[in-house]
Amino acid sequence: MPQPLMPKATAVWLIEKTSLTFEQIADFVGMHPLEVQAIADGEVAQGIVGYDPVQNGQLTQEEIARCEADPSAKLQLLASTLPTPRSRSKGARYTPVAKRHDRPDGIAWILRNHPEVPDSAIAKLLGTTKETIQKIRDKTHWNSANIKPRDPVILGLCSQSDLNAAISAAGGAPAARPAEDAA
Repeated sequence: MPQPLMPKATAVWLIEKTSLTFEQIADFVGMHPLEVQAIADGEVAQGIVGYDPVQNGQLTQEEIARCEADPSAKLQLLASTLPTPRSRSKGARYTPVAKRHDRPDGIAWILRNHPEVPDSAIAKLLGTTKETIQKIRDKTHWNSANIKPRDPVILGLCSQSDLNAAISAAGGAPAARPAEDAA
């Protein structure tokens, strides 16, 4: 469900200017009812100026009056006339500093177990460069003596579904299936 702009400020305005229940306000702004009650008690959001959802085209006065008359009714956010922003494609994956030393192990595991996966897919999956992948493949990486192929999912570098998607896109069998023996 879409939420209003500036939910806490909207909650402050609704608490101050309407007789809606805490549950109605909490449902509309996407907060917990106790959080809304804390705002009403002055324990939270003391410096926040209320944001008028009627003036800004998110609610109508009729909608507020309807919900004030019926405590079980839920406020409905007005449809925005603004175009929805396009979602951006995922950028490079961020790997926490503590896991960066595990990345070469994950690359080596993919190269050993799924050589059909292209370098570009590995780079996107693990957030590395093609140059690093090539160095690990050629064993010219500065730390190649200490690289031990380990599953990147177990290392926390990617999810199993992302790994399976990369392997399937490359034309291989997903990693979750056991290898079948030729009888």
